[in-house]
Amino acid sequence: MERVTVVGGGLAGSEAAWTLARLGVPVRLYEMRPKRMTPAHATERLAEIVCSNSLGGEGPANAKGLLQAEMRRAGSLVMEAATKARVPAGGALAVDREEFSQYITERLSRHPLVEVVREEVAEVPEGLAILATGPLTSDALSEAIRHRFGDHFLSYFDAASPIVLYESIDLETCFRAGRYGQEADYLNCPLTEEEYRRFYQALLEAEEHTPHEWEKREFFEACVPVEELARRGYQTLLFGPMKPVGLKDPRTGKEPFAVVQLRQEDKAGRMWSLVGFQTGLKWPEQKRLIQMIPGLENAEIVRYGVMHRNTYLNAPLLLQETLEFKEQEGLFAAGVLAGVEGYLESAATGFLAGLNAARRYRGLKPVAPPEESMLGGLVRFLATANPKGFQPMYANWGLVPPVEGRMAKKEKREAMYHRGLRAFEEWVASLGMLAST
Repeated sequence: MERVTVVGGGLAGSEAAWTLARLGVPVRLYEMRPKRMTPAHATERLAEIVCSNSLGGEGPANAKGLLQAEMRRAGSLVMEAATKARVPAGGALAVDREEFSQYITERLSRHPLVEVVREEVAEVPEGLAILATGPLTSDALSEAIRHRFGDHFLSYFDAASPIVLYESIDLETCFRAGRYGQEADYLNCPLTEEEYRRFYQALLEAEEHTPHEWEKREFFEACVPVEELARRGYQTLLFGPMKPVGLKDPRTGKEPFAVVQLRQEDKAGRMWSLVGFQTGLKWPEQKRLIQMIPGLENAEIVRYGVMHRNTYLNAPLLLQETLEFKEQEGLFAAGVLAGVEGYLESAATGFLAGLNAARRYRGLKPVAPPEESMLGGLVRFLATANPKGFQPMYANWGLVPPVEGRMAKKEKREAMYHRGLRAFEEWVASLGMLAST
């Protein structure tokens, strides 16, 4: 019997295998543990959570809350396990790690259409397959993917800058311009000498995230975190990411003392990243510093900067919104390898990759969720984001179209939640997959 191959037994691979099996498609799920362990994992169980026991905040005002609701409607195994293994965590969905992974391992191991194989995969599989190997993809498979698709494949660690929501930027303070009169593709936040001095001092004093042992790394010079640049001297940022040369403020006709540039990250222009501001600072520190920048005093951060061990694809160059590779029909990617951050996001892309591999198995074309849904917005971002300096993404409201009309932020988020969930429910119902709630 021909089986679809799923490589990787994390949340993405487990959800992909479950989705395939639910749709009546036989699947062979490869997980290299325990024959070959990773620096982060402690057990051989599938879907082992290694960094956090949270699947994100709940409720209709929360972006991850919408993705959770969508996954429940889709019949997600990860959400089923989360319900069984839930522990109190305020407004977040948190789980008992051992109970969570044990539940998923048992459900998959007992399914008659799922064969779990404990071996490392060192080559890109032939035939229908899903690559879901996570942030610690083995060196052999990483090299095989690089050889197959070229240097669009990114590895080692994730050096990401914070991303802010466009509607929260003060456009009266920031100005559009490119250096030396080039295309005005950037938003520029000008700083006076005194504003720069205060920002620089605050950056020196900010508290950093302490990495896990397996996350520790040597910096590439092109990816040095902004706090490390600051430690190299007062002038370093002025000759680096905050260089004002060639940028004239149209209101003064002069170059600012320093400038923070923002670059459009998505096709719709709803999300903008701070250019050159990759950072390993703790998230509250990032928020405090960003809101010290003129024009970003009320900035809503939809993705914080990170510096950690990661392995992922440059999704806009390689993947379609269905998560199928552009250059190889029948090969899909899911999870962190596909360019998402977070356990919930990994599971959600596993569901979509499993659904579309099953459709290919049946001779049908792959599909993508509606853009109003959080999963639809996430996979469209992967397929259409700016490939230059592409950064992995997690669920946030900048991924979906805003609702029309003036309303408070909470009210707007709840309207987006209900609109997105309705659209997703109609979509999965049209596919015959709507689960009872």
